[in-house]
Amino acid sequence: MKIALTFVILVGLLGRAAPAGAAGSPSRPNIIFILADDYGVGEVSAYGADNYKTPNIDALARGGTRFTHAYTPSLCGPSRATILTGRYLFRTGATNQDATGRFTPAMETMMPNILKPAGYVSAAIGKWGQLPLGPAEFGFDEYLKFQGSGIYWNTQDKGKKYEVNGKTVPLRDKEYMPDVMHRLAVDFITRHHDEPFYLYYSLSHVHAEILPTPESASDSKDLYADNVTYMDKLVGKLIAELDRQHLREKTLIVFFGDNGTANVLADRAMIGGRRLDGAKGSMLEGGSLEPLIVNWPGVTPAGQVRSDLIDSTDFVPTFAEMAGAKLPEKKKIDGQSFAGAIRGEPGQAREWVYLQLAKEWYAREAGWKLTQAGKLFDMSDAPFSEKLVPTDSRETAAIAARQRLQGALDQLDPASGFVDDGDGTGRHVGRQENRAKRKKKSN
Repeated sequence: MKIALTFVILVGLLGRAAPAGAAGSPSRPNIIFILADDYGVGEVSAYGADNYKTPNIDALARGGTRFTHAYTPSLCGPSRATILTGRYLFRTGATNQDATGRFTPAMETMMPNILKPAGYVSAAIGKWGQLPLGPAEFGFDEYLKFQGSGIYWNTQDKGKKYEVNGKTVPLRDKEYMPDVMHRLAVDFITRHHDEPFYLYYSLSHVHAEILPTPESASDSKDLYADNVTYMDKLVGKLIAELDRQHLREKTLIVFFGDNGTANVLADRAMIGGRRLDGAKGSMLEGGSLEPLIVNWPGVTPAGQVRSDLIDSTDFVPTFAEMAGAKLPEKKKIDGQSFAGAIRGEPGQAREWVYLQLAKEWYAREAGWKLTQAGKLFDMSDAPFSEKLVPTDSRETAAIAARQRLQGALDQLDPASGFVDDGDGTGRHVGRQENRAKRKKKSN
């Protein structure tokens, strides 16, 4: 079956956007957004990870720009809602894993519908997660989606089939879902070689269930590292395909993670011998700090490392600016374009970012963080620790930081938006109880 899918975004690698009129560079790039699942900075060797090697992702960083302060909500559904709409969770209502499925196309405009009037064709390949309806309803021209997360083989309950452009397709025996996704991404790119495209490439890796890859040794003692290695290999294969088709100079690649490392693996996600503070689902740095690499040859400065504050609402206005597209006029877009940073310009960086999950939120600037409960944290040792500042502190810098960040939260006024109706964790209601029931049944 021939499948139409063209979506190339490496969520962590942002392609280079050439200024209009630059010799040999298109004014509007193809955009490939690669989104890794449950993947934090402690698992990318370009960020100093102790226990994992990612040579292809590292090569993107060497040839582009690596950002050190990029954030997103710490669970996949809320994170993806901000990435695709450019709006904070209290505006969309996507405050927990159940609530992300409730908004409609009439309520929210996703990235493909913003780019379409500018002439872009789009594809969503991979995990659709807890998002509502399907990619087509939100403007994607082509798509592949599967049920749940972490789908690799048809031996998994949710891995027996997937959907391509409205048609159900069986995942065959010994067929590896990440390879299927890669082939469809290449097919999409090939068919749309001569027109601008946007590829939202939402990977299976490295979400549990962690299973052997096609290249795992039969006696492998580290299947998780095998999965990281295979994901990195697929990133390399995609870049090689762009080179083969002479599209590399025309394509902005962005590599990003949808939330931090899963809790059971967080102890291994170390940098310089230190564990990150927190993990997936937490309101700590280990839950929301993500690898962000952008790469566009000839536009993005090679080997640059930037500390600009970025949050996941920023992709929508950034891609719109790079594509010459207009943002929705009747919706508040919270994101701030960092297209200038992609081009290596000083730009106007954010003064703070905002993160929320369920009933908790905070504003964070370079050195400080203030929560909805009024707790101020000294972030000078982040991402390894967060130091609570006493409320009666007389430290001048702390007092000033509290005033600035409280002003930011007052400006946003999250409490006036959608009120979270979950159990407070941001996860699916009843998740722990259901797990306990399944475990008891299996015993």
